Amino acid sequence: MPGLAGDDRPKRGRGLLRRFFKEKSGTSSIEFALLALPFLIVVFASLETFTAFTAEQLLANATETMARKIRTGEITVTDKTSPAYMSEEDFRKAFCGEISIIMTCSATEAKTPSRLFIDVRSFADFSKIPAAIPRKGGSNGDLDTSSFKFAPGGPTTINIVRAYYRWEVITDLVRPYVTNLRPAGSSMPKDYLMVSTSAFRNENF
Repeated sequence: MPGLAGDDRPKRGRGLLRRFFKEKSGTSSIEFALLALPFLIVVFASLETFTAFTAEQLLANATETMARKIRTGEITVTDKTSPAYMSEEDFRKAFCGEISIIMTCSATEAKTPSRLFIDVRSFADFSKIPAAIPRKGGSNGDLDTSSFKFAPGGPTTINIVRAYYRWEVITDLVRPYVTNLRPAGSSMPKDYLMVSTSAFRNENF
């Protein structure tokens, strides 16, 4: 009898294995656990891409709005006694207000740019307006703000309003494909540089 019991052990072991592989009650849970993380990453990446696209359109609209106010004389820097006078800090505050729905500015953003960078200048001719994005050290280098000014011209002058915004990309899945700004000392880009430009001639206000 002990020998028979010993002979039954391999059979019982094979039976347990067969029952284990035939068991289907936990299959859905295992499949969900395996697929949930990649699925959620794709969903989040899609949402972030959509949000970034919307923010870029918002930046373009804000640039056009502020440029129109300069073009029509609603904003001026020449006469401090005029109700239309606006300092650079006031201009940045107003610009932040235009994009605040999605793109928030820090409490010190108006005085010390960290995300939003604005360049407002006048030129003698449209051909003199720079077309390239000023960068430090290559096509994906950090933004070079050394030439940025806030000096719009008076009536009938040619002006440009350029707005740059550092959009931080959170999702690792899309970061290698959309980031285009590498800060100094960083080995990998993490920000997407949004750019909006408006060139125009002021009205004779």
